[in-house]
Amino acid sequence: MKEIINSVGIDIGTSTTQLIFSKLTIENRASSYMVPRIDIVDTEVIYKSDIYTTPLIDTQTIDAEAVKDIVKDEYKKAKMTPKDLKTGAVIITGETARKENANDVLSSLSSLAGDFVVATAGPDLESILSARGAGTDQMSKENRNTMANIDIGGGTSNIAVYNKGNLLGTSCLDIGGRLIKVENGKLTYIYEKTARMAAELGLNISVGQTADPKVLRKLTSEMAKQLAMAVGLVPKDSKHKSMYTNDGDPIDDDIKIDGITFSGGVADVVYNPTTNDPFRFKDIGPLLGDAIVEDGYFDSIKTYRSQETIRATVVGVGTHTTEVSGSTIRYDAECLPVKNIPVIKLSDEEEADLDRLTKTIADRLEIYTDKKVDQAVAIAFCGSTRTSFDEVQKLAMAIIEGIKAYDNPEIPIIIIIENDIGKVLGNALKYLIKPKRKLICIDNIFVRDGDYVDIGEPVVGGNVVPVVTKTLIFNR
Repeated sequence: MKEIINSVGIDIGTSTTQLIFSKLTIENRASSYMVPRIDIVDTEVIYKSDIYTTPLIDTQTIDAEAVKDIVKDEYKKAKMTPKDLKTGAVIITGETARKENANDVLSSLSSLAGDFVVATAGPDLESILSARGAGTDQMSKENRNTMANIDIGGGTSNIAVYNKGNLLGTSCLDIGGRLIKVENGKLTYIYEKTARMAAELGLNISVGQTADPKVLRKLTSEMAKQLAMAVGLVPKDSKHKSMYTNDGDPIDDDIKIDGITFSGGVADVVYNPTTNDPFRFKDIGPLLGDAIVEDGYFDSIKTYRSQETIRATVVGVGTHTTEVSGSTIRYDAECLPVKNIPVIKLSDEEEADLDRLTKTIADRLEIYTDKKVDQAVAIAFCGSTRTSFDEVQKLAMAIIEGIKAYDNPEIPIIIIIENDIGKVLGNALKYLIKPKRKLICIDNIFVRDGDYVDIGEPVVGGNVVPVVTKTLIFNR
């Protein structure tokens, strides 16, 4: 059994806005008479949009109507409508995620783009999507080594590290090609953290000054050095910690990088150095690319050519945001799709003690819902130690007791399990809950506490549902 669904990826970045459309092939890979094992077996990009400069009203506000016009025009060019799409994502990245109306723009675009096109933001997710779009995860798997991708955009540099195809860590630094803008030979914008870096280097730059390539080249050399520090190629200095977005965490110092890829707009300069005008893009992106190539900070490891550069994030968004659940699931189809559902992830210790599990669910639901019963929340746990019929029944009763005060027949109970007990647990829960209460109980999905999930309408004959796990964090 095979099904092909359409997906869209929309990336609203610091410098550019772009879309891709792709086809995802979902197939049952199990043999006859076995429980279905359904996976996404192929992805094919079928349309790439033009690359647009992200429209802004001012330095703090995205031009939402202009972005909507771009999206509408590209849908027409691709001969797609929102109804044609089963999945996908709109992601807002880099410095654009700091804009005052970023959340509103994402929400409106999500509705415009399709019923199950999710809205998301956050540096960790962007790091993963850009690395997967660049192909770094697959390269590390094929080469059986540890590789990092540095996605250098206009406002941030997102790093994801993979070992043999498995994610080891992510980080994000406030380093990018558009943190200084140049117009008609003059400096027109300097991000405050970048201005502080320049001052610490003894470089006197300010808005309105003539853009001096030699001065700014010294600044981009320091930026390149900080990126090399972030992947362990240069010892970290005292100011390195301050470079991380939202005071985020660096990659673990114990991780040794064997190879590196670059993506983002600056990567085009890294892979294709030229002597053209350093301000041809009205920013310092080319100078930052030159520093990465020329200053030797990355010479100690092999540089691999990424599959995508400026399109890496949007390709990741369009082809790698969606998972499919296991096939041993139980759901009421009329309450799908559901979107932006916060996740309460129970620990193994809480799962082991059913009284503790009940109390934790009750306490956490109260925190997440603020004592309201009209907010859907997903309860997630591993489920690997409760696989017998009796244990599943006990688990179901503990969950029902935990959600006793969370009683609204209009809001479905949503359970996410790592182990494949979704159907049997769902059946047990359905027997215990009030008849009018809807249920979604899915398995083979891995989430973290504080994540959000979107669960789409059933596909492949109703055997599985598409799931997107995301983080709705804006870089304030």
